[in-house]
Amino acid sequence: MKYGFEKLEVWNKSRALVVAIYKIIQQFPSEEKFGLTSQIRRAAVSVSSNLAEGSTRQSAKEKARFYEISYGSLIEILNQAILAKDLKFMTEKELEELRMEIEPISRMINALHKNSKG
Repeated sequence: MKYGFEKLEVWNKSRALVVAIYKIIQQFPSEEKFGLTSQIRRAAVSVSSNLAEGSTRQSAKEKARFYEISYGSLIEILNQAILAKDLKFMTEKELEELRMEIEPISRMINALHKNSKG
């Protein structure tokens, strides 16, 4: 049996984003293990986790709040990726590839948020 969130395209795209991020941050300096590496991993996992949790909520207000948190985490990823590029931990190409994954996810989360409000 699959849960409802597993059928969401946005949740599946957010899982792919986590995998992409984990691959990229493997090249970050080891001294960043508890810094930027940890921050970006937490934000990446937060996107899919909050989409999953939000999908189970009964009230529109609760659903909307989890989708807001998910969107905030997505923007946090983008910010951290920009910083990682500035610090030369990732390339411009890697940043642009992440942007291309983030953009449709952000649109889908916005649509979920809008629809959850009724």
